[in-house]
Amino acid sequence: MASSADGPLLAYGARIAGDDARTRVVIEFDRAPDFFVHYVSDPFRVVVDLPETSFGLNENDMKARGLFGDIRYGTMGAGSSRIVLTANQPVEISLAEVKPDEDKKGFRLVLDAERVSKERFTALLDEQKWTGSVTSTKTSRVTAPAPVNSENEFVVAVDAGHGGIDTGAIGTETRIEEKSVTLAFARDLVAQLDREPGIKAFLTREKDEFLSLPQRVQVARRQGANLFVSIHADTLKQRDIRGATVYTISDKASDHLAASLAERENLSDAVAGIALSTEPAEVADILLDLTRRETQAFSVNLAQTVVSSFEGQINLINNPHRYAGFRVLQAPDVPSILLELGFLSNKEDEKLLVDPAWRRRVSELLSGAVRNYRTSIVANGG
Repeated sequence: MASSADGPLLAYGARIAGDDARTRVVIEFDRAPDFFVHYVSDPFRVVVDLPETSFGLNENDMKARGLFGDIRYGTMGAGSSRIVLTANQPVEISLAEVKPDEDKKGFRLVLDAERVSKERFTALLDEQKWTGSVTSTKTSRVTAPAPVNSENEFVVAVDAGHGGIDTGAIGTETRIEEKSVTLAFARDLVAQLDREPGIKAFLTREKDEFLSLPQRVQVARRQGANLFVSIHADTLKQRDIRGATVYTISDKASDHLAASLAERENLSDAVAGIALSTEPAEVADILLDLTRRETQAFSVNLAQTVVSSFEGQINLINNPHRYAGFRVLQAPDVPSILLELGFLSNKEDEKLLVDPAWRRRVSELLSGAVRNYRTSIVANGG
């Protein structure tokens, strides 16, 4: 599905009404949209794929109600967009059609959903021809990064967490989306790293687009990354907790907070309507088993270097190096860390996260930590 020559579709209005038996979703477009409806399980989801669409919708108009407990929408990359309706129980779209508005100025996409049995939902899954418009690529059989030495360019993949339909956390005061915070910081970090002699950095995503977790790893490995740094700014129920945290991968979490964050971050693909079953089984179970001991040791070394560079310079959470089963850190041959810059649920952290000067300062510190890490690896013949 591609947008017309007139540019992306514009979704400019929406309304949702209904109860726990039937729910109608109406979305208004400037032009008649091509669309494709399919279903995904665990949890029950209705996915509507569209050509590239600009969503100028009021947040309250798309607030989940009736049969639906969560509604997400946004870009999926490659000229496509998506609406994901997560249901509280099995549902079926009994009507899906496009109608012209009464004033002839636009078109309405009308979706009627009704509650069905689990058996019926399973039948819908089995009957559909959809095979997945966003696929995960196996991370095996990819050329490993070159050994690190003083003559080789040291390549760093900077991964801005979330993007597109996956907004991530939302600021409690400013309502800023995590995907915007992470991309702004990632751009600063790449600029800082590129100033370091012998270091070349690149972004896994350069704009507001969705990448699945395995795709992020694939991008890093394909470009021969020697290091992978994923940037995040989550929210917590405990709003008094603040400060930066550096995570590495492990099959056992260091603590309850790390386990909870990893569980939420690992749901990014589900938020975008991707069935985990489309992922190779070895990827789903990868964690520490597929992470070489040497790579894990390098990741821990990097995490400790970052924490040391931050100490006394920016606020850190208690026990700032933690670990859990983050799927985005699964590359078996690329040392990887996930950096939580701070928490959008904390007022003080949120003020800093939206401050360009603070972000540049942290990117300078992180760039220095990467430089020191590279120097230590070269000195030890890594």
